[in-house]
Amino acid sequence: MRSFRRTPGSFASLDQATLRDIALVCVAAGLVGASFGAISVAGGLDLWVPIVMSVLVFAGGSQFAAVGVVLSGGSPVAAVVAGLVLNARHLPFGFAVADVLGDRWRGRLLGAHLTIDESVAFAMGQRDPSARRAAFWVCGVALFVVWNVAVVLGALAGGVIGDTDALGLDAAFPAALLALVLPSLRDRATRDAALAGAVVTVATTPFLPAGLPVLLALAGLALMFVFPGRSSDAAAGDRPARRRNIRVPRRRAGAP
Repeated sequence: MRSFRRTPGSFASLDQATLRDIALVCVAAGLVGASFGAISVAGGLDLWVPIVMSVLVFAGGSQFAAVGVVLSGGSPVAAVVAGLVLNARHLPFGFAVADVLGDRWRGRLLGAHLTIDESVAFAMGQRDPSARRAAFWVCGVALFVVWNVAVVLGALAGGVIGDTDALGLDAAFPAALLALVLPSLRDRATRDAALAGAVVTVATTPFLPAGLPVLLALAGLALMFVFPGRSSDAAAGDRPARRRNIRVPRRRAGAP
């Protein structure tokens, strides 16, 4: 936070559209966080588990994956591995926003905890250095507060609701992930890898312990190395070329 304070007027450098988008993301995150807390407690976990996990981990995808593996009967080791695999993307995220974290280790430590998909996306969407810092810290801090408050409320409600499937809360996070993934599926290589991973997961689910089929879905990435040419550029080449509208000049009356 020190790096954020050292940039006077940085909050004012964000336009109204960016602040509105951050607010909308916080609303969506609050709904997903509440569903996570409710599903965790209704599934049999103690009240403190989703709350402590949200404070210390603060990564919705990893939290849902870990809890899903445990509630399905998987081992804690498989749950941790699933969470680590999903959080591996945060390593390049850290390099992408290293300039907004400042030079002091306390700011970098706090910033690393707030480095999530949304804060990185909003930071990289700004060109001005002051706006980059403001977007990162405002989004990161706001989401941290909203997410944890929502998880607490959801966890409290989960003890009362009991059956979260009846309210459709179990579909909240998969729906959010699907919305995030859909734009990436326009790329042919990514689409093929995702399809192969889904096939592997579905085929191995009846035979392997919970959590392992999800990890085996990474086998779909092998397609991107075996067929490196199947990229978005190659996919674009597969599309039929558009016809060019060539205007043919009309002959004048009496012209040869």
